[in-house]
Amino acid sequence: MPTRARRTQRRNQVLSREQIIDTAIDLLDTGGEGALTVRAMTDRLATGSGAIYYHVGNRDELLDTTTETVITAALATKPARAAASPEGEIRAVALALFDAIAEHQWLATRLTLQIIRNPVGPVTVGIFERLGQQVGALGVPQPRWFDAASTLVHYILGAVSQNARVEGDTSGIDPDANREEFFDATSAAWQALDPEDYPFMHAIVGQIREHDDREQFLTGIAVVLDGLTNLR
Repeated sequence: MPTRARRTQRRNQVLSREQIIDTAIDLLDTGGEGALTVRAMTDRLATGSGAIYYHVGNRDELLDTTTETVITAALATKPARAAASPEGEIRAVALALFDAIAEHQWLATRLTLQIIRNPVGPVTVGIFERLGQQVGALGVPQPRWFDAASTLVHYILGAVSQNARVEGDTSGIDPDANREEFFDATSAAWQALDPEDYPFMHAIVGQIREHDDREQFLTGIAVVLDGLTNLR
């Protein structure tokens, strides 16, 4: 076998599209979008930029591909057999997206951009199709299907984004801050408010320390589902 052919074969065996995507996801998980550079990719993979462009295209295309990869895996999640109902299916999809974004903090921004910029892409179509089929099964009238599915998607994206680090955030909040310490400080600040002016805030001070993000998220899903089943 000619030397050039042997080198090409070795490169193809060592560097694959999946390896590039896995490396990109690891960089994103570690340092956010700012960490995903061609230089970082070539250093990690010990290859040239041309090989990366050949397999996945430019940086924006790589970001889209990583988003699609993570979301496709999340959408493959199936509910337990006992929960195989329209409500159970919707909760399974919602929790899969919640957990994916909790694990990959950069994903919230990219997922929102995908749905806004690429309505015919596999991410947008996959989420709407998986949720939309269950909207029909809930008994929502067909003329209201789009509104109902969109309401679910909007709630899910809004809720999960609150639990994720948003790229470009300039709030000054440390993204690695301890969750318990953050809520302790918040509840203390609420406790210091005048109880006559802010009776509701005082009433929920203890709840902010004890609440579970996933349970709170599922409560919102339950409220949305209850509303959808009453659409006429």
